[in-house]
Amino acid sequence: MRLFLAALVLVVGTTPASAQWLDRPWPGIPRTEDKKPNLKAPAPRGPDGKPDLTGVWNGPLPEPVFDPAIAQPWINDLMRQRQREYHKGRPSYQCLPSGPEADRFAGWKRVLQTPAAIAILNDDLTYRVIHMDGRELEPNPAPSWMGYSVGRWDGDTLVVNSVGFNDKTWLNDAGLPHTEALRVTERYRRRDVGHLEMEVTYTDPATYAKPWGFSANMALAADTEMLEAVCERSSEHWTGNLSDAARSTVIVAPDVLARYVGVYSGFWGVNKRVVEVSLSGGQLVAKILGGTIPGDESRPLIPQSQTLFEGLGLGYQFIVDDTGVATAVVEIHISGPYRYPRQR
Repeated sequence: MRLFLAALVLVVGTTPASAQWLDRPWPGIPRTEDKKPNLKAPAPRGPDGKPDLTGVWNGPLPEPVFDPAIAQPWINDLMRQRQREYHKGRPSYQCLPSGPEADRFAGWKRVLQTPAAIAILNDDLTYRVIHMDGRELEPNPAPSWMGYSVGRWDGDTLVVNSVGFNDKTWLNDAGLPHTEALRVTERYRRRDVGHLEMEVTYTDPATYAKPWGFSANMALAADTEMLEAVCERSSEHWTGNLSDAARSTVIVAPDVLARYVGVYSGFWGVNKRVVEVSLSGGQLVAKILGGTIPGDESRPLIPQSQTLFEGLGLGYQFIVDDTGVATAVVEIHISGPYRYPRQR
């Protein structure tokens, strides 16, 4: 069986040494006495007097807290199936648009604002348009990946309502589904030059008993540019599933497993990550402390070699010293390898 771990590939743009335009100062933004962007200055406003959201923004992944009790019974079965398949059906893993998925409200994006429309350009080359010309939502828009969006101002808060999503996208990276009845409401508030606050609410009566959502924060990435990050190898190359992995014939001695037990800490992208590895019934178990996504609570680790393990779609490669004791663990994901030094 070709290992799932061998297919965890994401190709992103690289920055050549000659790309001096990445640190070219932006014109027209307030600056401090030392010429740095003044991110706490009052938010800029457009010709209509409303806050201008134009700029390049970046931010950490949001942490949606989902209550499984509001979901239809079939959803939990579907999510377990998607977990067994290492989430290979996730649109971004298939090089498809993520649409309204919670993670899409983070990362790099450029906002272009005019009185009639606001465009949001993502680093994966997808985009969306928010119509600001006073129109109403279309009653039956053609289902699409990014949906159909209409915005309005409520004081200094931009309120966006979106419908018309196809049912191929997910609502989070753990596989929460939605139907074509999904409606997304977003509220944007530019607190000052450097900070953009968002509140996102999902409403889908066919799937969830009540609306739910999350908040997110973006920071202005002043005096730089957004580089493209393009998926070039889809999950269609992944083979196997959790049941196959559980039949691994690799045997790791109990005393070797014991040397991997500990707490590891580092950063998953820009987010702090703490992974606790324990030994239970002769098997290693990884627990992501503070995780808010279903399935992150704990994951059994299936050995693929003496130091490489597979756990519910994530790989764990233990880095050992001369005595065989783990000094760090590398968490392997389609978005990259993340090294976490051992804390204890």
